[in-house]
Amino acid sequence: MKYVILVPILLAILLLGFCIMFFGLESRETIVAAAVLGVYIIVVIFAYVRLMPIVSATIVDYSLEQGKVQKELLHGLAVPYALLDTDGKILWANAMFYKAIDISEKKFLRGNVENYIPDLTADVLDEIEGEISMDVTFQDHCYNAIIRRVDLSSAFEDDRPEKRGDDIVIVLYLFDVTNERRLEQETYDQKMIAGLVYIDNYDEVMNSLEEVKHSILTALVDRKINMYLSNIDAIVKHLENDKYLFVFRQKYMDTLQGDRFSLLDDVKSLNVGNEIPMTLSVGIGTAEGSFIDAFENAKVAIGLALGRGGDQVAVKDGDTVTYFGGKSTGTEKTTRVKARVKAQAFEELLENKEKVLIMAHKRPDADAFGSAVGIYRLVTTLGKKAYVVLNDDTDAIGPLVNSFRQGNQYGEMIISSAQALSMVDANTMLVVCDVNRPSMTACEELISMVSSVVVFDHHRQSNEPIEDATLSYIEPFASSACEMITEMFQYISVKPKIRPVEADAMYAGILIDTDNFLNKTGVRTFEAASYLRKSGADITRVRKMFRSSLLSMKERAQGISNAEIFMGVYALSYVEPDPDSTDAPTVPVAKAANELLNVEDIKASFVVTEAADGTLYVSARSIGDVNVQVVLEQFNGGGHATVAGAQLKGTTRDEFFIRLKQVLKEMTASGSI
Repeated sequence: MKYVILVPILLAILLLGFCIMFFGLESRETIVAAAVLGVYIIVVIFAYVRLMPIVSATIVDYSLEQGKVQKELLHGLAVPYALLDTDGKILWANAMFYKAIDISEKKFLRGNVENYIPDLTADVLDEIEGEISMDVTFQDHCYNAIIRRVDLSSAFEDDRPEKRGDDIVIVLYLFDVTNERRLEQETYDQKMIAGLVYIDNYDEVMNSLEEVKHSILTALVDRKINMYLSNIDAIVKHLENDKYLFVFRQKYMDTLQGDRFSLLDDVKSLNVGNEIPMTLSVGIGTAEGSFIDAFENAKVAIGLALGRGGDQVAVKDGDTVTYFGGKSTGTEKTTRVKARVKAQAFEELLENKEKVLIMAHKRPDADAFGSAVGIYRLVTTLGKKAYVVLNDDTDAIGPLVNSFRQGNQYGEMIISSAQALSMVDANTMLVVCDVNRPSMTACEELISMVSSVVVFDHHRQSNEPIEDATLSYIEPFASSACEMITEMFQYISVKPKIRPVEADAMYAGILIDTDNFLNKTGVRTFEAASYLRKSGADITRVRKMFRSSLLSMKERAQGISNAEIFMGVYALSYVEPDPDSTDAPTVPVAKAANELLNVEDIKASFVVTEAADGTLYVSARSIGDVNVQVVLEQFNGGGHATVAGAQLKGTTRDEFFIRLKQVLKEMTASGSI
């Protein structure tokens, strides 16, 4: 208000200065102007002094009226609105906020906002910087809450640091979005989902059953599937003897997952005289886009379920895959049609290639090296150059590798990763054996550099497959990769002449992976072993190569003596590594895990050791009642239902056992294993 009097006085003085400049200091005009301006200044000062209190009072009254109007507007605002302190205590709220929380306006809100809106916890309010938006639900309504942190001290002229941040309030707006969220949920629930049901072992079950009972079993399976899917209002189409297509709405997905797809057990329990229980694989696909995308995901999901051995459900939602079931070890396929088709396809791919790089997994075992040797013989028989990528001569394969490095016949067969990378060109093929996860291969970089990749593996597929493989032959029912490669020998156009040292390597792979033919052996396993025996494999020679050192025997005994029985059926143990050795005792660990299965009532064993670099190596074995693969998948491991393994970095042995016990409790309680 001081400018009301200062501005006229300054203008009067400025006018007097102009008069003096134009008429002179002593002129008549200057004197008259000075007199008039003097009177003007006196009148202005008099008016300011007399009228200022009246103007101030009027301004104050106007401000008060405006404040009342604003307060009334906020109080009657159609949107629930409240002011909170930084602890969440309600300082003030309008009428709509009282109505939203179903409290009378006559009641003073003294409590914390969390008492009325449970979602607005102290942790949520503490994390607010600026403004956030979130959905909250209370009183059977859903609101979109706009929460803003406001510093009132910034409105003052005083810029002293201690004043800043002293007056912080939290402003809360609530917008009712109940109908919008309901419509969004209804739209989501009505989205169509595609599913495929395959009978894993249709031919095997029918071959074990009297012909007159085939129609009975087929009708019972068909009825079980249709009754189960009718509970979710699904449309079912019987495509072939062992294949079904079904379509249902998204809202029933929780129902299926809630009972963990009991259809698997319902069908498995059917028995009309069949010696082998019938098992199903189910693939379900969802997608944000069209139904065609969902169906494509369903086809990928059923492939993953079958690749993991069947008897399970795979649900693919975008890039996320969830598995249910898979507790059984599966049924061995007696037909070799798949082996013949893959062998012929592999031979056709080789026609346009000049050289082949063969790679297994890190820290290769006898099966990894033996299968690589088998592929080497296949490729060289067809007139192509072949090289085995090997970086680690571990104790597990030391005797085998030495048998190939002696003499001149295999001088250039074994190369390092660095050599392999330098050899890649447009005419190079990469064959990955005994592994189907890129991160577990000996040289992951090779996969992206080579245009043609072939995968041969007997492990169940994981969520990390080798993408865009030109040819993929994954047979989880096989005992070993060596068994698969041996079968392929019989279906290529030129019969390979296997040398005794090669037959020894492949026979050793089968022997080690089956624990001397005790685990996961079938008719085809013994047929492959017989073929290798005829090709010159010497059982005595192989046994001598894999005799254990005294240290290994002690480490295996240590794994047995350190065993702890958990939940009455799980054996947990560890092996302390030799401080003078840089190599982890993985072979004694695996043997200790096998030995612990001989203990009465033990269904599964888990044995751990640690390498010098801190990596934990886990070997898991099962007698068949527990699927150890799904257990170790929780630790980014994998393998088979009865034989599995994992490698962990950044985790101590004690931390692993604590987590393992928790997983075993949860999965046993839910029936997942």
